[in-house]
Amino acid sequence: MNLLHDIPLSALQLYLTAPYPCSYLPQRLARSQVAAPNFLITSPVYSGLVQHGFRRSGTFTYRPRCDSCSACVPVRVETALFTPSRAQRRSRQRHLALEASLHALQDHEEYFALYQRYQATRHPNGGMENDSRGQYRNFLLHSHVDSMLVEFREPLARAQDRQGVLRMVSIIDILEDGLSSVYTFYEPGMAQTSFGTYNVLWQIELCRKLQLDYLYLGYWIEASKKMAYKTNFRPMQGLIQGKWQALPSPDNTP
Repeated sequence: MNLLHDIPLSALQLYLTAPYPCSYLPQRLARSQVAAPNFLITSPVYSGLVQHGFRRSGTFTYRPRCDSCSACVPVRVETALFTPSRAQRRSRQRHLALEASLHALQDHEEYFALYQRYQATRHPNGGMENDSRGQYRNFLLHSHVDSMLVEFREPLARAQDRQGVLRMVSIIDILEDGLSSVYTFYEPGMAQTSFGTYNVLWQIELCRKLQLDYLYLGYWIEASKKMAYKTNFRPMQGLIQGKWQALPSPDNTP
């Protein structure tokens, strides 16, 4: 693999984790292949690793390597060719009032409170609804590559509320050929909102402004309802048997 610019491939070590319960497919065991040491995984190196199916959780860089399953497919949106659907255009219009601002990774009580509400409502019994502040920081605020935090606020009319109400936070990695969507959490339970869809649309538009070819959306599993939304953003490519190739439409038409 031609992954590295100034660091030889032999400097990186790849090792397999022990089996652990799969988060997406019940009654299955998963394993991950981990790239180490962390301090050698610079932004250029990480860009190459993402092109080969890796992504990160905090400073942990990994890709699925299960013993008898290959359901996890790394996916990316071809941003220059993307055309929003009617429903996605409605979502974009519905949330145009949100004001986005870019920041370095930082810890605020307001962010953590939103994260807790999101996990408790959207992913109950998912194992993250009781994350401590330290677990939250390790997961989202520790990075060894070029990363940014985007906050989305709803402006209010009152002068004393100039900052607006926090509605969504997104963590994004900056790659050589695109952006990698690390994680997004938003205000749950609000009627007539589609924050998640709007966030992906916003990231696609940011890729276009930065003249980046791809938005990497992590892994897609055909049998997982949690990941079904990813295939709504097309044209989409999947890394299958070591090659990026177009994913068929849901109805199997080109």
